[in-house]
Amino acid sequence: MNMSRTRRERLVVIGGDAAGMSAASQARRLKGRDELEIVAFERGHFTSYSACGIPYWVGGDVTDRDRLIARTPEEHRARDIDLRLRTEVTDIDLDGQRVRARDVDSGAESWTSYDKLVIATGARPIRPDMPGMDAPGVHGVQTLDDGQALLDTLARTRGRRAVVVGAGYIGVEMAEALINRGYEVTVVNRGSEPMSTLDPDMGRLVHKAMEGLGITMVNDAEVTGILTGDDDRVRAVATPDRDFPADVVVLGIGVRPETTLAKAAGLPLGIHGGLLTDRSMRVRGHENIWAGGDCVEVLDLVSGQERHIALGTHANKHGQVIGTNAGGGYATFPGVVGTAVSKVCDLEIARTGLREKDAHRVGLRFEAVTIESTSRAGYYPDASPMTVKMLAELRTGRLLGVQIVGREGAGKRVDIAAVALTAGMTVEQMTTLDLGYAPPFSPVWDPVLVAARKAAAKVRGSL
Repeated sequence: MNMSRTRRERLVVIGGDAAGMSAASQARRLKGRDELEIVAFERGHFTSYSACGIPYWVGGDVTDRDRLIARTPEEHRARDIDLRLRTEVTDIDLDGQRVRARDVDSGAESWTSYDKLVIATGARPIRPDMPGMDAPGVHGVQTLDDGQALLDTLARTRGRRAVVVGAGYIGVEMAEALINRGYEVTVVNRGSEPMSTLDPDMGRLVHKAMEGLGITMVNDAEVTGILTGDDDRVRAVATPDRDFPADVVVLGIGVRPETTLAKAAGLPLGIHGGLLTDRSMRVRGHENIWAGGDCVEVLDLVSGQERHIALGTHANKHGQVIGTNAGGGYATFPGVVGTAVSKVCDLEIARTGLREKDAHRVGLRFEAVTIESTSRAGYYPDASPMTVKMLAELRTGRLLGVQIVGREGAGKRVDIAAVALTAGMTVEQMTTLDLGYAPPFSPVWDPVLVAARKAAAKVRGSL
C-alpha cells in the first residue's frame, strides 16, 4: 500500500500587518495545515495593528499600545501560521521560488522556498535626502515601532518645541497629537495650504482651524535640512527664509510604497513606485505571487488611472482577496474612489473622488460648487457649521468628487458621496436619495444633498 503523503504547498508572506496577515488568516480559513503551510516574516515587533491609530496613541487619546493590536503573534501562531518576528526578507529569488531572510537581532540568514508568495511590505515615510534627516530626534511615523520610538524620545526630551514637516494626513494628525502632549507646535508645509488632498480653498479652512488651536502654520516653505547641536541631536528645521527651533521633529511629508525588494526582483512597478496587480491582486505576469496594502497601486474608479493610496481599509480588503485566491477560492478587488477622513481636534476633514487638479489632469471638464450648511437642524442645540464642495462632470452631471470640512457629524457624511461615486450616480440622481432625517442628525436637506442640488442646477445651466 502506498503510504506517501502529498507534499503540502507553502505560502510565504512578507509583511506582518494588515494586508499580509489578513491574507495569511484568510488562506488558513480555506485550507488546513495538512494542505497548506504558511510562513510569515515581519521585521518589527508587532503584527496586525492599526497604524491609523498611532497619532491617537502618541497624543494620549489611546493610553494602551496593545489596544491598537487586532491580533497578536501568539494568536496567529495558534492558527498554525509560522510567524517569524524581527526577521527581514532581503531577497526574492523568482527563478528558485525562494526568499532570503535575515534575523534582525543576530544577523543570521536563511533561505525559505515557496509555492505561493504574498508581498505586503507596506510603505515607508518619505525622508528627503538632505542634511540631518537621520539625526536623533527626527522621526517618521509609520509602524508601531516608529510610534514607540517617538514616545521614547518625547519622554527623554526636556524642551517643548516640536516641528512637523509636512501637512498631509500624517502631519496634521501628529500636530494635534503633539499639541495634546503640551508641545509648542509649528507645521512647515511646502504647499500653499495644509491637506494637499483637498483643493486649496478647502485646505484654507483647515489652516484657520489649526491656527485656532495654537498651531503655527508656515506654508510655501521648503525645508532645506535639519540643523543639529553639539550633541548631534536636532535643534532646528532650516528653510531658505528662517530656521525653526525644534527639540523634536516629526516627518509628515507622506509615504512611498516600500517596493525595494520587488524592484530588485524585477517585478512590475507603476508610475508611483507601487507594485502592479490584476483584479485578483496577483502581481502582473506572475501566476503564484500576490501583493496588497500600501506597497501596491490601485485602480481609481473615477479617473480610470492607477493611484497609490496608503490606507488600512484598502490593505485589509486586499488581504481578504489575496487570502481567498491563495487558498484556492476566487475573489477580486475592483478599485477605489479615494475616500479618506481625518480630524484636527474637533475639526473633521473628509474627501472622496477627484480634486479640481485631478479632474484637469485626466481631461475631465466639470462644474464645482461650495455650500455652507449645518450638521443638524439650525434650531437644534449644538448645530455646527459645515462646508461641502462638490465636483460634477460637465454635460453628464456625473459626480466626480466631494470634500467636507466641519465639526461633529461632518466627516462621515462623505460616505454618502463615496457610495454615489462607486455607483456612478449623477448629482441629479443624488438629489432624490432617501437619507435619514431628524433634527438631531441633519437639516431636512442634508448638506451633501444641498450641494448636489446646487451642482445639478449648475450643470443644467451649462448645457
